[in-house]
Amino acid sequence: MNTSPDASRPRPVMADVARHAGVALGTVSNVLNNPQIVAQETRERVLNAIDELGFVRNNAARSLVTGRADTVGFVVVDVGNSFFVDMARGVEEELDAHNIRLLLANSDVNLAKQDSYISVFEEAKVAGILLAPLDAPLDAARAARHRGMPVVHVNWPGDDDSCGVVVDEELGGYLATRHLLDQGLRRLAFAGGPFSLSAIAQRHIGAQRAVAEVADAHLETIETHSITVRGGYALGEMLSSRPVGERPEGLFAAADALAAGAIQTMQLAGMHVPSDIAVVGYDNNHFAQDSSIPITSVGQPGHEMGRTAAQVLYEEISDPADHTHRTITMTPTLFARASSAVV
Repeated sequence: MNTSPDASRPRPVMADVARHAGVALGTVSNVLNNPQIVAQETRERVLNAIDELGFVRNNAARSLVTGRADTVGFVVVDVGNSFFVDMARGVEEELDAHNIRLLLANSDVNLAKQDSYISVFEEAKVAGILLAPLDAPLDAARAARHRGMPVVHVNWPGDDDSCGVVVDEELGGYLATRHLLDQGLRRLAFAGGPFSLSAIAQRHIGAQRAVAEVADAHLETIETHSITVRGGYALGEMLSSRPVGERPEGLFAAADALAAGAIQTMQLAGMHVPSDIAVVGYDNNHFAQDSSIPITSVGQPGHEMGRTAAQVLYEEISDPADHTHRTITMTPTLFARASSAVV
């Protein structure tokens, strides 16, 4: 029978389990850590005692004794973005192969929360931290690294103290814009912001590079306050309010959410996508291919980035003396869909 422990009583410890099961303390330890060496009848007796007492193993204390933690913390900037969900799945898949558990925290685009979760993971004595950060100073992560905590950046470059796994954002911007140019479109617009975000700035540089290759092409730059759906609504309203001859033929929105919001508003205003304006987004979010007008998008290999980051962190945890900090750069891919007239 499973009984919940009384909050007024001390939490049961391994010695309590041993007494309840009528076995030695070492037997309880073996059941928890090396169950294959314990006879089945004894193992079941110990497991029943654990269940009846409501015993929960203190892994933080265990890591202090053994000098080996079996948990990694991952701070993600926005779990509402499927790119980061894919990334987390890749991390989890790789860590599972090494019998390491994953603790996931969502900073929700909030620097204070990001720094707080880094502190929480340090206090929990995790084996290492993966960080998909805000575009902001990484002081808390750097301080943790200097205290000996392995930290690997995901979607952010490494430095002298940490490894990083990134995607080539400039190439992604180039691919999106080159795709519009290849459709014969020449009046283009790049929309995204704020430009203080390095990813947005790099995508814009890539777009400029593509336009520079075509003599009669022009790129209008529209800085938005955000790359959310609401930001897309405002963008779509602005573009649809222009005279027809002053509208761009092709729009590269720096995020799929921005593209989706713009498409919705432009359609409500009577514009047709892609015949009036072709649209390309960025991130290849899960909703992009399932939208009423499937959105052409530049995809980042989130799952692969997560797996690679977890591999790099495991390497550092396993052999810190021979580990070399580096940045691994991955390649984006364009997924052409109906929003840009190519299916």
